[in-house]
Amino acid sequence: MTGTAKAKTLIENERVIVTEYRFGPGDNTGWHRHGHDYLVVPMMDGRLKIVTKDGETHADMKTGATYFRREGVEHDVVNASDGDYVFIEIELK
Repeated sequence: MTGTAKAKTLIENERVIVTEYRFGPGDNTGWHRHGHDYLVVPMMDGRLKIVTKDGETHADMKTGATYFRREGVEHDVVNASDGDYVFIEIELK
C-alpha cells in the first residue's frame, strides 16, 4: 500500500497476518485489494472515509466492534476523525 497511514506487521505466519494501522488526521491506506478474508478491530472510536470505485461512504467506528469482510474488497481508507486513529487488521490465509 502506498498511503500515508503507518502499517506495522505484528504477526505473520502460514495462517494469519496481523497488522496495526495508525492514521493521523487525513492519512490513508492507499488504494488496495484484499487478497484474503479479513477482520478489522477498532482500537478507538473514530470515523473513516471509505473510497471505492462506486464512490465514498463514511463508517463510524466503535472501540472493539470487530467486523469481517471477504477477499476481493478494493478501496482506500481515510481517517476522517479530528485526531489520530488506530485499528488492527487480521487477514486469514
